[in-house]
Amino acid sequence: MAHVWRMIAQRLALGFLTLFVVSLLIFGATELLPGDFAEAILGQSATPETIAAIRRDLGLDQPFYTRYVSWLGGVLQGDFGNSLANQKPVIELISKRLGNTLFLALYAAAMAVPLSLTLGILAALFRNSIFDRMSNALALTSISFPEFFVAYILILWFAQTGYFPSIVRLSDGISFGETLYRCFLPALTLTLVVTAHMMRMTRAALINLLASPYIEMARLKGMSPMRVILRHALPNALAPIINVVALNLAYLITGVVVVEVVFVYPGLGQLMVDSVSRRDIPVVQAVALIFASAYVLLNLTADVLSTLSNPRLMHRR
Repeated sequence: MAHVWRMIAQRLALGFLTLFVVSLLIFGATELLPGDFAEAILGQSATPETIAAIRRDLGLDQPFYTRYVSWLGGVLQGDFGNSLANQKPVIELISKRLGNTLFLALYAAAMAVPLSLTLGILAALFRNSIFDRMSNALALTSISFPEFFVAYILILWFAQTGYFPSIVRLSDGISFGETLYRCFLPALTLTLVVTAHMMRMTRAALINLLASPYIEMARLKGMSPMRVILRHALPNALAPIINVVALNLAYLITGVVVVEVVFVYPGLGQLMVDSVSRRDIPVVQAVALIFASAYVLLNLTADVLSTLSNPRLMHRR
């Protein structure tokens, strides 16, 4: 286990280094956004004197490196600053939105992971059958469509017929079942987008192992094909499957921007789009950094779980 802890420490160090570089890129990219926040506030009544006064009050007149060091120091202490649009703490704006985004991601993952693993196992079990060909064709079709197209198709089929709402409205008083009902269409959109990739990876990993000698020995002993896959092939195929599942879970958190905008879902993606349109730079920086942190953390989790699921990596000689 010593090498596992060493690997975790190395991955954490690389993760922090990656986040530092990402934070620098995020802070620099927000500086390139067109327009000026002070001019947007003042509108047609903007004068050079008033613009300079607002920029001075907000600290926008300071050099880039000074503002970056100040912002990074606040982030390390859990302070993302104040929103330029409404002067509220950024952490207050993103706390509830973060919970909504995580709920949507977990909702989609609860549907996508079991569905993709089941379809992948069945496709490997009935390789080259009609089911295998149809599932692969549907998987390639769903991968080819962008998220907004899938979302609008689902709205056309389910929302306009009155089965599910096309706009997600969440409030504190609704029940858990009502929340699941209102969030079903955006969760289904994310499920259709990520299921195909996980299903095809599961199928490919299992098929690569089915030609192994120990699989042939299990078949010669008279084991059923399903038992051979579940007991012998699947445990040894967990490493690539875990990797692809973790990457798709990272996408469910970081790639929800388009889906949230289509369904007007009150999550971090919608908040980020609104903040970009208003040039609310601290909010944009905070949301982007949260997305990057989630991606790095899930990649670290995938590396650790892949190592733990592989006996050759756990017991080195």
